[in-house]
Amino acid sequence: MSRPRFPPRDGVPASRLQLPPGPWASVFDALVAHFPRVDASIWRDRVARGRVLDAQGDPVTLQTPYRVGAEIGYYREVIDEPVIDAAERILHVDAHLVVADKPHGLPVAPTGAFVTQTLLTRLVATLGNPDLVPLHRIDRGTAGLVLFSADPASRAAYQALFRESRICKTYEALAPPLPALAFPMTRRSRIERGEPFFRMSEVDGAPNSETHIDLRERGVRLWRYALSPVSGRKHQLRVHMAALGAPILHDPWYPTLQDDDGARPPLQLLARALAFDDPLDGRPRRFESEFRLSESLD
Repeated sequence: MSRPRFPPRDGVPASRLQLPPGPWASVFDALVAHFPRVDASIWRDRVARGRVLDAQGDPVTLQTPYRVGAEIGYYREVIDEPVIDAAERILHVDAHLVVADKPHGLPVAPTGAFVTQTLLTRLVATLGNPDLVPLHRIDRGTAGLVLFSADPASRAAYQALFRESRICKTYEALAPPLPALAFPMTRRSRIERGEPFFRMSEVDGAPNSETHIDLRERGVRLWRYALSPVSGRKHQLRVHMAALGAPILHDPWYPTLQDDDGARPPLQLLARALAFDDPLDGRPRRFESEFRLSESLD
């Protein structure tokens, strides 16, 4: 077996980036421009220690020429990383796919203050497969299903399921009642980056997001909704529910940004089910989360 291009370092999988179009002379310049919140000195140190790799898995230097679309692997580092006690569940493993059930609060992949405390890092360590790559993402605050590619040779076939909307994703959410609306319904809108930078916002213009919304259970205080995103915009379900007047319970960002001191109960959003026809053999496949949103509706 050939070595993976971006093998884990200290148990941490590499983050991956395809270099975007730009005027840069070197890969180093492109990384500094693409990640403005990471100081150039940090990238210079990572390059010097061989923690930035090119598409062949060889170390990048400060002089490595920039090429649009080139894949880069790099290893993030965080001092005093918080420990997340919640445990994931592995629901399925085969030569091509891994399906994991993510608890609330665990990031899918290294980001922000988290490197080792991520679903990807844990799965690589548990399964011993450094080729694992998430095929999609769900927010850190969202629990539920995440599908991983286990084999680079079949990865493109499974990525196409998401790119071509050939996979049915069903979420469950607890939110306030919407008695004036008829269900099922569809929310379409244009979602763009808002303020601050990590929030999204509905704006005027041609829709680029679509969510099918149905009602599963009525309570006095809360209703249980089934949400099926057709598109995959960042924070789409949270933005759409807040715009309808029913923000998802315990959402600290929508409709208004609130202080989050870490003591807030988990966001009541669950990636409940994934269903698709397997692109390799055509058989129908369906996976369902074992987690439950258990907060009382009354």
